[in-house]
Amino acid sequence: MESMLNKLKSTVTKVTADVTSAVMGNPVTREFEVGRHIASGGPCMCWRIYNGTKKSTKQEVAVFVFDKKVVDKYQKYEKDQIIDSLKKGVQQLTRLRHPRLLTVQHPLEESRDCLAFCTEPVFASLANVLGQWDNLPNPVPNDIKEYKLFDVETKYGLLQISEGLSFLHSGVKMVHGNLSPENIILNKSGAWKIMGFDFSISSINPSDAEPKYTCKEWEPNLPPLCLPNPEYLAPEYILSVSCDSASDMYSLGVVMHAVFNEGKPVFQVNKHDIFKSFSRQLDQLTNISPALLNKLPEEVRDHVKMLLSVTPTVRPDADQMTKIPFFDDVGAVTLQYFDSLFQRDNLQKSQFYKGLPKVLPKLPKRVVVYRILPALTSEFVNPDMVPFVLPNVLLIAEECTKEEYVRLILPDLAPVFKQQEPIQILLIFLQKMDLLLTKTPAEDIKNSVLPMVYRALEAPSVQIQELCLNIIPTFANLIDYPSMKNSLIPKIKSACLQTSSLAVRVNSLVCLGKILEYLDKWFVIDEILPFLQQIPSREPAVLMGILGIYKCTFSHKKLGIPKEHLATKSLPHLVSLSIDNNLNLNQFNSFMVVIREMLSRMEAEHKTKLEQLHVMQEQTRSLNISNQGNQSEETKSTPNSGNQMSLTLEEKQRLAKEQEQAAKLRSQQPLAPQTVKPSSTSSNQTKDLTSSLLNNMTSLNSMSLANTPRPGPVQGSTISTFPTPNPMIGSMGAPMSNGFNTSMGFQAAGMGMGMRPPGPSLYGGMATTTSAPNFGALAQNQGQMGQANKVPDMSALDSLFTSNKPKVPLNQIGSKPGPAPANSTPWPNQFSSAHNTSMQAAPAGMGGFGMQANPFFSPQNFPQPAAPPGMNQSAIKQSTSVNNDLKDLFG
Repeated sequence: MESMLNKLKSTVTKVTADVTSAVMGNPVTREFEVGRHIASGGPCMCWRIYNGTKKSTKQEVAVFVFDKKVVDKYQKYEKDQIIDSLKKGVQQLTRLRHPRLLTVQHPLEESRDCLAFCTEPVFASLANVLGQWDNLPNPVPNDIKEYKLFDVETKYGLLQISEGLSFLHSGVKMVHGNLSPENIILNKSGAWKIMGFDFSISSINPSDAEPKYTCKEWEPNLPPLCLPNPEYLAPEYILSVSCDSASDMYSLGVVMHAVFNEGKPVFQVNKHDIFKSFSRQLDQLTNISPALLNKLPEEVRDHVKMLLSVTPTVRPDADQMTKIPFFDDVGAVTLQYFDSLFQRDNLQKSQFYKGLPKVLPKLPKRVVVYRILPALTSEFVNPDMVPFVLPNVLLIAEECTKEEYVRLILPDLAPVFKQQEPIQILLIFLQKMDLLLTKTPAEDIKNSVLPMVYRALEAPSVQIQELCLNIIPTFANLIDYPSMKNSLIPKIKSACLQTSSLAVRVNSLVCLGKILEYLDKWFVIDEILPFLQQIPSREPAVLMGILGIYKCTFSHKKLGIPKEHLATKSLPHLVSLSIDNNLNLNQFNSFMVVIREMLSRMEAEHKTKLEQLHVMQEQTRSLNISNQGNQSEETKSTPNSGNQMSLTLEEKQRLAKEQEQAAKLRSQQPLAPQTVKPSSTSSNQTKDLTSSLLNNMTSLNSMSLANTPRPGPVQGSTISTFPTPNPMIGSMGAPMSNGFNTSMGFQAAGMGMGMRPPGPSLYGGMATTTSAPNFGALAQNQGQMGQANKVPDMSALDSLFTSNKPKVPLNQIGSKPGPAPANSTPWPNQFSSAHNTSMQAAPAGMGGFGMQANPFFSPQNFPQPAAPPGMNQSAIKQSTSVNNDLKDLFG
């Protein structure tokens, strides 16, 4: 028989490539798409299992396919018997409905090449998981090769098989007859399901309390597909040709042994001499060695030993097995409760879901994801249960990878995102927003998650709005910038402006303050700060919230407020808020601290800017001077030819900027002291007085020079020292022009009046403080002085300045000159010795007076030179003193 099995396996391998083509002609393919080969199972692992989908609903299924080419080597009678046995097993499975039996989605369909039917989605058979890889694709899929059963999976799986046998034995009065790992299927959720009813036996008196079963005699000559697996068969099948429900319990004991022993049964049966093997097995079972069961958990060894008992009545029945302590595991009980949830009401479910978060961490991830999660998400159709189920689903999502979350959880969450009732759903999502934004793809965040947040901001419940505003800063870094700028911030601003709740308004400001760091500087300046001025309320909490945003923006390294905005908008707004009557002393002090910080920074920045501009102007001026010098040198040294190298564009741009800056500097008006313009009436009078005085003084000087001889060398030295500026005119800020003969004549007359014959040092001093004139009248008079060598007669001025005589109008001085007395004292000697210094500066004072009275000497008409070299502060004071004396003198 072993050789026959090996031949069968080799035949199955050879026809692997033909199965896909064989199933294409089966009627199953009309309604289902057949996908990848994923597993194998059934008697002798003859069924190839494919994943598939239903064409109409896209529902996932498993497609079982048996290729008839596997039995081509058999005679027709044997072929028919094998096909009939397989058909019987599928038909029985289709007829039976129980959670512990494999669910058939589409009944068996037969074609010329194959048999096929569809079931619920399947992962693999228990035989595949335990290492039996017959009839699997080559290479073996990694998910099967690396699959390891967890203790909770093993416990609950065996419990599920016990419950399935209890249903068969008590419910339908049926013996399975071939319970083995290849006939136990693990569905996609990890649940263990029974199939392979090819050799099932129904009770001949199902209505009686004690069912009776008739068993067929073992026929060694039949093909293996026509016989049950002898390694899992109870001894009474072979030795006494009898069976009952206890026979299936023996098979369950062997299955439990195989699960804990890497798929190996209790005894290896010699299929060539099966009767002898079973006789030897019977002897070993009578006295079971402890070493035979040492790999089983200690708490279940006694029960397995009872299941393997030779006496059927000693074996526990299926219902008793479901109650053994071995299955009282937290994980197994939890999974069992999930499988019975459809029998519970909402109150019982809610109590169970509330305690589930404490159990989930104790369960393996695979069990949670593939076994518990589907049961939880199935409750989303019941809105009343969503608030109880959702926390558990999100707890599972935290342990999933992003790929698992997107594939297993997100599709079921998408409809829940849109539910607004009950309100607890929104609260739960908000509390787990960081999880959602971390693992949800960007497109789904934009389409599902953020709209939920926006609805929360617009919710009628103040509590929801407050919670949303408090939570937003915790996940603000996970929101993409366009969504935050274009959607979230406008919603927060709207909530702040439109709400009637002070708490919502304050929380809105706090929320904005916390998410400022995720915003752009100019967006804050253009959108957030102007929004603060729109807030209507003036409660202290609101004002402090506004102050907080200003302070955060002002002090944040990435943000900051420009000094222009500080000066024109921020500070005026803050100052107006700071004097609000609702603020207490501490709050007012907080405002003033921020205001002072803003003022200090604004002052420092603007001062630095002005200093930099000044330095740049100085550098530009120096650069222009040096460039002009260089250009003049280049012009001198380099001939003007067409071979000069042309400038680059960058050099031309730089040169143009430098020239533009120099032109701006040159165009600036020089700073000039303001002078008070005399009234038109006094100006006209002064003009007449000056004209008369000039004429009189010129005539007097001519007469004095003609009558008084003077040494030539002294006068010549005076003339030669004229090129220095006039001190009084320089003090007034207006250099004298060579073209003004009238004023120059006045200056010459003044000097002629102040000259002393015996003192050449006086002339030298005056020569160093007078302008270089080109005066015709002065040169002529001085020439006459040199020729006549006479001392000027100052008697004409003695009568003019005598204080005991009545004052004569100045305009009469020139018309009626009086002769100078012979014994008159020269004009400088009429002043006391205390005024000697003033006398030396008298001509300059008179010149200054003439400039003030003469509109042609207005400072606006002349450029303003610097103070003459050699003129000290005492000279300036002297000039001022003389000026004042002259004013008093002339009324």
